[in-house]
Amino acid sequence: MDFKLVTEKLVAAFRKLDVRYAVIGGFALGLWGYGRGTLDLDVLTNRDDLDKVDNIMQQLGYELKYRSENVSQYVSPLKIFGEVDFLHAFRSASLEMLARADEKEVFGGSLTIRVLRPEDLIGLKLQAMKNDPARSAVDAADIEALVASQGNSLSWPIIEEYCRILAMGDWYDKIRGRAGK
Repeated sequence: MDFKLVTEKLVAAFRKLDVRYAVIGGFALGLWGYGRGTLDLDVLTNRDDLDKVDNIMQQLGYELKYRSENVSQYVSPLKIFGEVDFLHAFRSASLEMLARADEKEVFGGSLTIRVLRPEDLIGLKLQAMKNDPARSAVDAADIEALVASQGNSLSWPIIEEYCRILAMGDWYDKIRGRAGK
């Protein structure tokens, strides 16, 4: 997958159609200082914008392979365009994540994109661990890396709230401990 090409095309279309979005997943982790391999692009988008997203993805030649209340998965028949997964924001916590998203320059400053803040990425990682405990090792490593790279700048009340919502208070203590707090 050519991340630069895909990101440029998506962001241009998102801006043109006012799609509310933020990059998440492995690509977002890299933008916060933790580079890890990823094979697809993951995006959080407002569920109210799904019709716009569908049109954009179809125009770019992607096929909708899967959709549920929470996610949409698009795959291109062209390897260069790869796979793009969308997480649908419609609950208050995910809508707040979108509202807090930061803008970051990518690809040597040639493009500015919206990306979730580290504490919100941690919230998504905690939710992934809760939903699929088999993923816990990878997600815990991602959380640890985000805490190591962003520790002093993290908003701990936001992380604490995610742990409360998900009934994962023990994880809040672990995360704080890793940050030396």
